[in-house]
Amino acid sequence: MNSKRFFTTRKLVVMALLSAMAIAVFCYVEFPIPMLLPSFLKFDPSNVITLLAGFALGPIEGVMVCLIKNIVHVLIKGMGTTMGIGDIFDFISGASFVLTASLIYRRKKTKKNAIIGCFVGALVMAVISLPLNYFIVYPIYFKAYGGEAAILSAYQSILPETKNIFQALCIFNFPFTLIKGIVCAMVTVFIYKPLSPILKAERK
Repeated sequence: MNSKRFFTTRKLVVMALLSAMAIAVFCYVEFPIPMLLPSFLKFDPSNVITLLAGFALGPIEGVMVCLIKNIVHVLIKGMGTTMGIGDIFDFISGASFVLTASLIYRRKKTKKNAIIGCFVGALVMAVISLPLNYFIVYPIYFKAYGGEAAILSAYQSILPETKNIFQALCIFNFPFTLIKGIVCAMVTVFIYKPLSPILKAERK
């Protein structure tokens, strides 16, 4: 019975539509924040779409929309010299955000729980981003973009006192990821209720 409920045609259609929206936003709606962050750190609101999927359809479905978004992004944009590490990072961090928020919301579907879930999810995403960036993502970027000094200089051009990459991640990347999650959370909470009758694939 549960497998039938999970794989309804309507749910798959909604997932496909949300995936298409997330792909379009992720591929074509991103922008840097000049003077505050290095140009390679860009804000994109695609997590709004994946979070809507998590709330409306379920945690696993939200993660699946994240996965589809990143797979198609690689197919469209290519892996480049970093072998798609940016997309792998985006998937892991985005999935942690969506999974955490939608699991909390699923326990009790109230606006208060949605807000709590979103903020906890944003914090989890920011915390996970630190070791991911430091141990995996940035070492690959060093090889692709001229070494650690070249990456560090982008941060030092904004804050000359930045001494090393870990400090840069703590000063710039961590708050950026947290704020990005909070912004996406606020937008999602604001628009979810009016959209939920359209998005929900199951009717009670």
